[in-house]
Amino acid sequence: MNITDIRGKEVRAVKELLKRPVIDVSKLEATVGAILDEVRTDGDAAVRKFSLQFDKAAPERMELSAEEIASGGSGLAEELKAAIRMAKENIERFHRRQVRTEEVVETMPGVRCWRKSVPIEKVGLYIPGGTAPLFSTLLMLSIPARIAGCREIILCSPPSAKGELHPALLYAAGLIGGIRVFRVGGVQAIGAMAYGTETIPAVYKIFGPGNQYVTCAKQLVQRDGIAIDMPAGPSEVAVYADESAIGEFVAADLLSQAEHGADSQVVLVSPSEAVIEGVLVEVERQVALLPRSDMAQKALANSRAFIVRDGVQAMELLNEYAPEHLILCCEHAERLAGEVINAGSVFLGHYSPESVGDYASGTNHVLPTNGAARAFSGVSLDSYVKKITFQQLSEEGLGAIGATVQQMALAEGLDAHARAVTIRLEK
Repeated sequence: MNITDIRGKEVRAVKELLKRPVIDVSKLEATVGAILDEVRTDGDAAVRKFSLQFDKAAPERMELSAEEIASGGSGLAEELKAAIRMAKENIERFHRRQVRTEEVVETMPGVRCWRKSVPIEKVGLYIPGGTAPLFSTLLMLSIPARIAGCREIILCSPPSAKGELHPALLYAAGLIGGIRVFRVGGVQAIGAMAYGTETIPAVYKIFGPGNQYVTCAKQLVQRDGIAIDMPAGPSEVAVYADESAIGEFVAADLLSQAEHGADSQVVLVSPSEAVIEGVLVEVERQVALLPRSDMAQKALANSRAFIVRDGVQAMELLNEYAPEHLILCCEHAERLAGEVINAGSVFLGHYSPESVGDYASGTNHVLPTNGAARAFSGVSLDSYVKKITFQQLSEEGLGAIGATVQQMALAEGLDAHARAVTIRLEK
């Protein structure tokens, strides 16, 4: 990690240093677009072709039966089953509290307005396979979908070379219930859920993380009117550590993100040069112990540490960076948290590692990355519903508001709008 001292600089002067690693998307879009076009045209045949090409497996029967889902996790260790159940309960408890009863508002006598949350009927969940089966992401995506009342939940995940899905993924799917599971991954899975095939139904909104190809595919199908959860890039974490921070803890937090992939990024911010140097020594010690050490090392090469004047400059820098995960390893973390305006999810104090949010605290771990936290939120119950507004006017209400509408419509040159009110008032 490169260390930069910005104590004597303005944050705007170092914005260039906060940029994420970028890739040339022009070639990527051409490759991904060609695959999507073929899936849209040839359906299942194209899905099988690309599954064989990229995943080395193309099961003739892509959808698993309810019995296969139910029995798929039977061989899982009881300790892991119990962990998944606890995580499910916490995630469920947190997201159920997001259900809101909308009230009717009488904006003036006889004019009643209200809003209703309506579940998105068909949603698609993409769960990566690859280097790690993210069954935790299935919990994060499917639980709010079930609470919201989505009628059809489609799950796509790449199979192993033997054509199988990880038992933990199947156990989680069975625990949630009501999920149709397909052994399909990559761009072809996104295309299948976006456009529909003979086997895989089209959905209205697609959720879930993935590699650069999957992310690109989601962005391209969005242009065709398919909604997606949010813009996404590689995973990232930023840690603010003052003199009270424990170096081993901070190093472990940085590495928990760095091990996601070579394109992940971690940022360390501290007012103390000694703290940063101590953390980086600990990072070097811990990274050597990781099974995914090579991947973490590559991520660290794209990462930075900043020495700041104080907590004020730190928060200015962190809000500019807008991290997916923000950890405040410092004294008075709650007070400092009040200054956060751009972040996906925030972890306060020395005993709130980012990994608890990834798995089991209850908050959702599908979060905006790549600076999107300036304008986007993480996945929540609201992600699975549409908010439809209603209004109902009595004769008295139309009489009271009619002249206002007429004046505004005529001023905009929209006479038919005004007439829709006038014709009623004349009666």
